[in-house]
Amino acid sequence: MSRPSKCRRVEFIPEITYFKPAGVPLVNLEEVSLAVEELEAIRLKDLEYLEQEQCAQRMQVSRPTFHRVLTSARHKVAQALVQGKAIRVEGGNYVHVGKGRGKGCRLRGKTEE
Repeated sequence: MSRPSKCRRVEFIPEITYFKPAGVPLVNLEEVSLAVEELEAIRLKDLEYLEQEQCAQRMQVSRPTFHRVLTSARHKVAQALVQGKAIRVEGGNYVHVGKGRGKGCRLRGKTEE
């Protein structure tokens, strides 16, 4: 039995959480679900151009864990772009620490006490 996942620290919660190809009706689209911490990994590495060690420190995870989260996120985004799928950003295993202290761990979109 594996141990439970540690909460990943995220500094950014997106206001827009759904992206779809233009000109394709929503009913005809498959979806890819991108966890909030996966979006944070892409933001830190690909938008802020941080080194993996810095990204891992900011998310308070090990470097190998950060690499796994980033690889999963990039795979999902590539799959959506190449196969014409919609991307929904939702859920995950994270604590938001944007302004002030973080409040509780979020697991698949629900707050844990």
